[in-house]
Amino acid sequence: MLLAQVDDGVIDVEEKLSQTINTDVNLLLDASLHIVDSGGKRLRPRLTILSYLAAGGQNISEVIPLAAAIELVHTATLVHDDINDHSLTRRGKISVHAQWGKTFALLTGDYLFTKVYELMAPYDSTYNIIMADACVKLVEGETLQAEAAKNGSIDRETYKLIIERKTASLFQAAARMGALLAGAEESIVEYLAQYAYFLGLAFQMVDDVLDVVGDPDVLGKPIGSDVVQGMGGVANQNGNTVMEGATATGIGPIKIMLAQLIESGAIEIAKAQANEWAHRAQDALLNIPESPSRDELNNLVHLVVHRNR
Repeated sequence: MLLAQVDDGVIDVEEKLSQTINTDVNLLLDASLHIVDSGGKRLRPRLTILSYLAAGGQNISEVIPLAAAIELVHTATLVHDDINDHSLTRRGKISVHAQWGKTFALLTGDYLFTKVYELMAPYDSTYNIIMADACVKLVEGETLQAEAAKNGSIDRETYKLIIERKTASLFQAAARMGALLAGAEESIVEYLAQYAYFLGLAFQMVDDVLDVVGDPDVLGKPIGSDVVQGMGGVANQNGNTVMEGATATGIGPIKIMLAQLIESGAIEIAKAQANEWAHRAQDALLNIPESPSRDELNNLVHLVVHRNR
């Protein structure tokens, strides 16, 4: 019953996204629909809806715009990320910049970001401040990542800071806003935000591991692209990622680098760290009243850690 209800909510989010990005500028509409309709896990809106329900919310329809806004922020970042990463595919489809060029891809990403304002407008300043803070942190994280890529190395402390800001911040905002909208007491809101923070860390760590050892046909993009760009958090025993001298100029250097990561034992270290963060997310959930929605949030942790895409 709950899963069907949440699935229906996610479908409503999809419809809200399509309505929101509508424009009479055909190229902008085509490019926006291309990325919005490309699928994806829709993990962030699902997290928003489940947090709302776990905090006592009763009417899913009132949280749909918030869930759509969260997903639209994420979608906009994908368009810009693919430009930075020189990625030609996204979710098994050609990327926006590969289809329409960098200029129109930048404009599409900007358009999607701007449309978030429209979705957030009906909510009071509390929600808008949370969203703004998450977006600021997201850009800060992406900047730190690009800086690390330029320098050619990254330590564990910097990596954690990057994924806190570029990934966990939006997860945390999703759960916090969902719980607030349900009218939950402050402690419940904070525990759900803590859960989402650690879930976001675990999600990104697993994502980076999959970028090294995953199946490109399943992932919908070539493996190694994120590590080459400088985001790989798979650090060796010295705390540094094995990426010195690696570039995206050819498949040879990429394969060499990936082999070094696997041989160094960094992959197993990364998996262990992801599991630790997953357990901390589950521990935070223990402070939330028992309910089917809390159980589903717990299941979400398993899906994040054990996924293959």
